[in-house]
Amino acid sequence: QVQLAESGGGLVQAGGSLRLSCAASGRTLSTYTMGWFRQAPGKEREFVAGISWSGGSTSYSDSGKGRFTISRDSAKNTLYLQMNSLRPEDTAVYYCAADPRWGYVYWGQGTQVTVSS
Repeated sequence: QVQLAESGGGLVQAGGSLRLSCAASGRTLSTYTMGWFRQAPGKEREFVAGISWSGGSTSYSDSGKGRFTISRDSAKNTLYLQMNSLRPEDTAVYYCAADPRWGYVYWGQGTQVTVSS
């Protein structure tokens, strides 16, 4: 069983930065694809960024490309999302998720990110 715990959310002004962390416990995630998702009020959950098990391949949504950077530290079993140039439309609950090769089946509880204009 895998437990994921996000942290690092908060209130920030537009143009500011935040770094989200996702600490994993229960087992090592070194062979899992990892991702960040977000859900804004009244909207469906959407993909933000993903990273391969090796860290050698990353992908981003159009909204995050150029502003967000996903990374992982396998030694610490931790996933990160560096978010720069934040916009009010980035306001959402951000979730990390783990994919052991058959889909994102492990999810954290989420961390709130609020960007004020």
